[in-house]
Amino acid sequence: MTTDSSVAKKPPLTLLLASPRGFCAGVDRAIHIVERALEKFGAPVYVRHEIVHNRFVVEELARKGAVFVEELNEVPDGAAVVFSAHGVPKTVPLEAKRRALTSLDATCPLVTKVHREAEQHHDLGRQIIMIGHAGHPEVIGTIGQVPEGTVLLVGTPEEAATVMPRDPDKLAYITQTTLSVDDAAEVIKVLQARFPKIVSPKREDICYATTNRQAAVRTIAPRCDALMVIGSPNSSNSSRLVEVATRAGCSRSVLVQRATEVDWAELEGIERLGITAGASAPEILVEEVVAAVRQRFDVTIEEVRVTTEMVTFKLPQSLSE
Repeated sequence: MTTDSSVAKKPPLTLLLASPRGFCAGVDRAIHIVERALEKFGAPVYVRHEIVHNRFVVEELARKGAVFVEELNEVPDGAAVVFSAHGVPKTVPLEAKRRALTSLDATCPLVTKVHREAEQHHDLGRQIIMIGHAGHPEVIGTIGQVPEGTVLLVGTPEEAATVMPRDPDKLAYITQTTLSVDDAAEVIKVLQARFPKIVSPKREDICYATTNRQAAVRTIAPRCDALMVIGSPNSSNSSRLVEVATRAGCSRSVLVQRATEVDWAELEGIERLGITAGASAPEILVEEVVAAVRQRFDVTIEEVRVTTEMVTFKLPQSLSE
């Protein structure tokens, strides 16, 4: 009788899967808009900016016939163009209309909510402080809903402590939808202390998906020896999940785009690994990473769910017909 001693025994590993994770309703809607536009108009369909911040998603849509551009001057006359989920300044759809382009707006409805808030505050004579990250497409799109100079952008408590509005009594704040809940709260605390009359959103601007994914990570992080967030480096909500995990007690928290980027040497000796995915990362990438983990460890999976999401958003009527 012989035994196969050449096969090394895999070390045991408990895999804590955060839930909710991955696609949110706004991302799902945006991707479907591009796919339906390709079906209706045929390739190519142009997309201004990455439809969502995930390389895998963008490459899959490009394979189907989507062409990604940064500005409308890259879109040929008569073509169909989709505006990304992050939203665009008002000047963009106006220019598309002037050029008679067939335009489809994939802006997340929760980002559109913030756009409308900015317009309402401006109409009421309030100066606006936006809490967000400079240069992010969502921030650029939101600031572009109102005349130039209407919005003051702050990103940190330190910036909130020095911002100088023209009239502290006629002031409102709005936020980027993908911020860290804790970071935003610190900035808001400073603003409210400095400007007691500042008007806040009637409903939280940070979206349900960002909040839920951060809550799930905050729940599992203290139990993890290491934690991986699956997402793209330019994804704000994915980057915030790494920060949340680190603050919640898992110092070995990293962002990876897919299984090929995992540094397996960093996982040697761990017993509990957390995995989540940003709101723009598809579940197939989670499955890919889990499969790669199974090749190296004897895995026991525990899914940790903090809530169940039931949110859905309708496609534009022009694509529903």
